[in-house]
Amino acid sequence: MKKVFAILFTVFIGISCENHAEKSSEKKCPENTYWSFEGRDDQATGGIKMIPIETPKGTFNVWTKRIGNNPAIKVLLLHGGPGMTHEIYESFDGFFPQEGIEYYYYDQLGSYYSDQPEDLSLWDTARFVEEVEQVRKALDLTNDNFYLFGQSWGGILALEYALKYQDNLKGLIISNMVPSIPDYMKYNEEVLAPQLPKEVLDKIMQYEAAEDYGNQEYLDLIVQHYYPKHVIRLPPEKWPNSLNRGFSHLNPDVYVTMQGPSEFGVKGDATLKNWDVKDKLNTITVPTLSIGAQYDTMDPKQMEWLANEVQNGRYLHCPNGSHLSQYDDKEHFFPGLVSFIKDVDTGAFPKEK
Repeated sequence: MKKVFAILFTVFIGISCENHAEKSSEKKCPENTYWSFEGRDDQATGGIKMIPIETPKGTFNVWTKRIGNNPAIKVLLLHGGPGMTHEIYESFDGFFPQEGIEYYYYDQLGSYYSDQPEDLSLWDTARFVEEVEQVRKALDLTNDNFYLFGQSWGGILALEYALKYQDNLKGLIISNMVPSIPDYMKYNEEVLAPQLPKEVLDKIMQYEAAEDYGNQEYLDLIVQHYYPKHVIRLPPEKWPNSLNRGFSHLNPDVYVTMQGPSEFGVKGDATLKNWDVKDKLNTITVPTLSIGAQYDTMDPKQMEWLANEVQNGRYLHCPNGSHLSQYDDKEHFFPGLVSFIKDVDTGAFPKEK
């Protein structure tokens, strides 16, 4: 029985490769099939590569891991935070492989699986853009196959990369990130915060005013009341293990430098506090998917506006989702994401009106 199954599986993979080759700019699936490492230079490490990155402060290594083989579709995943890890994307393992999508986990410099230098000057958006470009070159991603996915802070990084290097992209995905931090702050203060129980909001604001961001009661209020409404719509005790590991591996130096010490917005002298690229979006011509969610910390209307502001965009709305809609609205998130990638791959991508 096992032998029969193996034969059928091999036949199925072969048929899938043939069908994909016809639709993907005459590219062919590798003979070694989607899961094979045969003939790859990362075979001995199971797809993991430590990529050397040149910075103004020296050379450091960042961690990447490849899943699958598809010469026509390669997706690089940019995690949020800043200072989070690739672990928040482990849910992609349940959806991308069966679609034949090759994808790359990647811990940015300073994140848990990569080098973690202590020089705070490295936590700069422009430097991160150059890091992504070096990773792209090391992984041999080209405008024939390179899709860049960024969520939250990763969305900021993906937008900044596209504004400088969009000629290297085949597709761009901005997930759960608006193009303006000041607009995000306004939405948080005027729309989201008032939805909290008054006594909870008053207590949070007391800690915010005192800048007592490390107070355990403050953190508990955020995790128990704000996160389950707008970050991941599950009670904390039901959060997936991958997310818990990601939170436990967060690098606070990177996070606080760029995002600030508050869990309730971008505060203090955080480097991202005034970030805004709204007036530059119309220069982006590469096919772009913007993903918003009904209960997100980011205004979904702004995400829809972003999709219409770029020259070749599509908006995907997750009606049941929040900031991490790959977990709490996977029923809309993944089909819409896969559909965009495949539409671009086959040349069927239209700008939806």
